[in-house]
This record gives sequence, structure tokens and C-alpha cells, in this order.
Amino acid sequence: MIKFYYNTSPNPMKIALCLEEMNLPYEAIPIDTRKGDQHSDSFKAINPNAKAPAIEDDGNIIFDSNAILLYLAEKSGKFITENTAKNRADLLSWLMFIATGIGPYSGQSVHFQHMAPQKLDYAINRYLFEAERHYNILDDRLSQNQYMLGETYTIVDMCVWGWARMLPKVIGEGELENRTHLDRLITEINNRPAAKNALDIPNKNNHNFKVEIDEEASKYLFPSNERLKTTS
Repeated sequence: MIKFYYNTSPNPMKIALCLEEMNLPYEAIPIDTRKGDQHSDSFKAINPNAKAPAIEDDGNIIFDSNAILLYLAEKSGKFITENTAKNRADLLSWLMFIATGIGPYSGQSVHFQHMAPQKLDYAINRYLFEAERHYNILDDRLSQNQYMLGETYTIVDMCVWGWARMLPKVIGEGELENRTHLDRLITEINNRPAAKNALDIPNKNNHNFKVEIDEEASKYLFPSNERLKTTS
């Protein structure tokens, strides 16, 4: 059985959706980043980068959400396009676009708007602009296709769902609805039984993740801030 190390942030939820869509048996293991679980020696033996998600499968350890998606799709043969050179090129291009663009810019947009101890106009403007630009690219792509890779629902759409459903926090209220083609995809995925099951994993397993971002949680979430205390 797959061991799935997770929390409810966007990247782990991609994998939750994927596991549910593929109907793969798994054990959900909570990694509560606001309690510092990610920094434990036992978890860093799974992912030295101290981030969820990660999985263990038949002795194989895979971390980074997009690597996990690709691994599971190739293992199961599900939610992946026919393996032609063109299809492979499209799959890898869009997976990496989300990994190197959508995820980082979304995360930094959220951080500088909602988490940073100082509101820095330059940083907020930069990451908001780049987040908006990247999501507009997704919306344009979906104006030409039902799904990210054409007419077939794949792991790339699951990857998009992980972050795009958070657009109200990433960019602002109404910003998902303003991107009508992206909104269409996210609404469709939200209505799938697998998405509902993925979102219910904490309740189903009685995993109570810490909600507050108090001083202790901030120390675990943003360890770089500790360095500022020693230099001020």
C-alpha cells in the first residue's frame, strides 16, 4: 500500500486527487507543517527538502508533487495521454510550467500578501503580476481545449486544480470566475467524486491540522525569519 505523506496545502492535494481518481490504495500520513512535522529526522529521511507531499511505494520514495503525479500515471497507465513524442512533449511542458511557474509565483503571492511581517509593495506587485500572467496562460490554453492536453482529462488537469482552486487567496476574490475557461475546468473537477473524497481525507482519518499561525507555527513555516532575529 502506498504511504502518502500529506497536508491540505495545494501540492499535497494534487496527489490526494490523483490517488482517488486512480483508485489506488493508500495510507494517509499527516505532516502538520504548523507543528513542525516536516523538520523531523524521520520525515527528512523521506524528503530531505522537508516538504509535503511525498509517497513511499514498494520501497520507492518519490517527493515533489509533479514527480509523484508522473510516477503514479506511468505506474498505473491512467490519466496520461498516449505515449507519442508530441504527447510526451506537451505533458512534460505543462507539468514543468506548473512546477516552475504556477506553484512558485502563487506561493510567493500568498506569502507577501498574507504572511510577510512587512507589506512590501514591490514584492506584492511582482508576484501578483506573475501569478496573474501565468494563470492567464492557463486560461488561454483552456479556451482552445477542453482539458490542458486536449480532449482527455489527465494528471496535468489535476496539477492545475491543486493551485487554481486557491485563486481567491493567490490573486483575489472573483479572479477565478474572471478566467472563464479555467473556472470551467475547476468547477468540473470540484464536482468529481474523487475531488470530494480528496478534500475529505483529514475528516475521514481524524487528522486535525493546526489552523493558527502563532509564533511557534511561524518558526516552523518560515525558518529564515529566525536568522533575522540574530542579525537585528
